[in-house]
Amino acid sequence: MADRAKASAPASIGNVGVGFDVLGQAFDAARDSVTAVRERGRGVRLGEVSGLVASLPDAIERNTALAAAKALLDAADASFGVRLSIDKGVPLSAGMGGSAASAVAAVVAVNALLAEPLPIADLLPFALEGERVSSDPPPWDNVVASLLGGLVLVARERPDGAYRLPTPKGIVAVLLHPPVETRTRAARRLLRPQVPMRVAVEHSRRIAAFVAGCASGDADLLRAGLDDLLVEPQRTQLLPVLPAVKQAALAAGAFGCSFSGSGPSVFAWAPAPEASRVERAMAAAFGAAGLDARAYRAPVDSAGARIEADETAREAA
Repeated sequence: MADRAKASAPASIGNVGVGFDVLGQAFDAARDSVTAVRERGRGVRLGEVSGLVASLPDAIERNTALAAAKALLDAADASFGVRLSIDKGVPLSAGMGGSAASAVAAVVAVNALLAEPLPIADLLPFALEGERVSSDPPPWDNVVASLLGGLVLVARERPDGAYRLPTPKGIVAVLLHPPVETRTRAARRLLRPQVPMRVAVEHSRRIAAFVAGCASGDADLLRAGLDDLLVEPQRTQLLPVLPAVKQAALAAGAFGCSFSGSGPSVFAWAPAPEASRVERAMAAAFGAAGLDARAYRAPVDSAGARIEADETAREAA
């Protein structure tokens, strides 16, 4: 058994606009890395923190990576503990799945230390326990996407209910993150428990069109489906510039544009040749509102979690 292991997990685009709590997309423009080091005493503790943040909570109940690692070690009845060092490459409170990426990277790293590591798909329940720290009940879309990669469908909220969907060729996800924070719990509290029947029917029509467009590569179906009528209108107050950004993206050639997760980041799907123009248009709309948004870009079919080479271990050897 290894004494240390390093894993990384990508950012994610929750909901993919039209699929609230149903669709998710790995977004490999940013990744969190977690290095797990075996320790004699049982338990989980926080090691070094680096990257976009200088510190993170060291209490298990307040840290998604620690909580996820503990859930896995407890289930495996491991005779050892771990120290987790976290390198944050995914911004927090950005709508980019930053809490999920840490939880996923942690379980993949700790899993590599077990005498009998689990298949990566079997790590989902433990990553979800980590994500529960951020939002309870935990949203599955970010966690599944970060773990498995690509575009995912949560058909049922159980471990065997998550599937990777076909991804259309030649499409890029463009994401802009403005200097605004949105808390998932607060964004969920804005949502009404009931919506009119006509909204529910039209929402069903659009999510069906979007999934069909992904499976067939039909651009018209993608455009018809990638427009959220269910959640986006209820959350626009969190980012009043969203309609202008969305209009700019569509005018520049995007298939669709919406919040990434609960925001404030905004993403668009665009044909690869139009991606730069779409990004510039979205940035200009943010700029007109006095917001200097950071741009990210990644293929729709982004990689999921993976074990990384641990340079520290190599140097020690």
